[in-house]
Amino acid sequence: MSLRKDYIRPLDIRHGRIDMNHGAGGRASAQLIEELFLPALDNAFLRQGNDGATLPLPPAGRLVMSTDGHVVSPLFFPGGDLGALSVHGTLNDVAMMGATPLYLSASFILEEGFALADLQRLVQSMGRAAREAGVPVVTGDTKVVERGKGDGVFISTTGVGVVAPGIDVSGAHARAGDVVLLSGPIGEHGVAVLSQRESLAFETAILSDSAALHTLVADMLQAAPGLHVLRDPTRGGLATTLNEIARQSAVGMVLEEAAIEVLPQVEAACELLGLDPLYIANEGKLVAICAPDDEAAVLAAMRAHPLGRRATRIGTVSADPHHFVQMNTRFGGKRVVDWLSGEPLPRIC
Repeated sequence: MSLRKDYIRPLDIRHGRIDMNHGAGGRASAQLIEELFLPALDNAFLRQGNDGATLPLPPAGRLVMSTDGHVVSPLFFPGGDLGALSVHGTLNDVAMMGATPLYLSASFILEEGFALADLQRLVQSMGRAAREAGVPVVTGDTKVVERGKGDGVFISTTGVGVVAPGIDVSGAHARAGDVVLLSGPIGEHGVAVLSQRESLAFETAILSDSAALHTLVADMLQAAPGLHVLRDPTRGGLATTLNEIARQSAVGMVLEEAAIEVLPQVEAACELLGLDPLYIANEGKLVAICAPDDEAAVLAAMRAHPLGRRATRIGTVSADPHHFVQMNTRFGGKRVVDWLSGEPLPRIC
């Protein structure tokens, strides 16, 4: 039986691997896009098929754009993977500006020899995360590097969103007397990644908290349009995030250790490994700073949302020329919560 004219053998997803031809811009590149990427990420903007996407502008507001590189190792971990994380991470960066995310772009750096089956899993996960968030991947790019020069796959995503008129959220807006709110327990993502990387087994499963937070943010802003600061405590954890805000706003902070929730299994893992949960990355939590008069409304909105049910007040903003973040400990003492020093958990976001 002869093959029909112009027949192209379908990708062997089960056994196939990335080769240099997939990044050469020719027939193999087009086939990879059409058979693997497009089915997972499909939408009308992506199907325009151009080097960029033509997009409608929002009727009002200010545009926000954020970009992020994602280099998690391992690629698949309890509660998530690099594909979904690349969507959640960038959507959250846009949302922390008080914006509604509208569009995403994605760039893949693939290493020669990377399994097509693993690539399909990641891209399908990415597509599910984008659809669940209601934010399409509208354009993208794929490059292939030689074996040994890419560590499997790196994904860079860029997000575009719009800030509604009257919303002005910034890390520079914290003021003395403000309250510091946290949406839930900390440390889950970093410990989940580490446990998978090091093949550590715990009695209770530790899952990444990776999630898109833009709907939570929308509810919070509806309750309190004057919200001052939003930030997701990713690399460097809660401690580093609060130090960044303190420096940006030229203020200090006083935290209450007893108010910062850490799940028992995460706390046990950190004790075993000699890590401080305050410096462990999160991918589905946020910090909010608002005026005291808005605290009740913001907390109510957070607790009414699935991603903020365990939200709580963890401290206050103080006038401090040194911009120190301090903590009242469970034992009645006080200590400085400094910036992260070193890199205790490499490649977690």
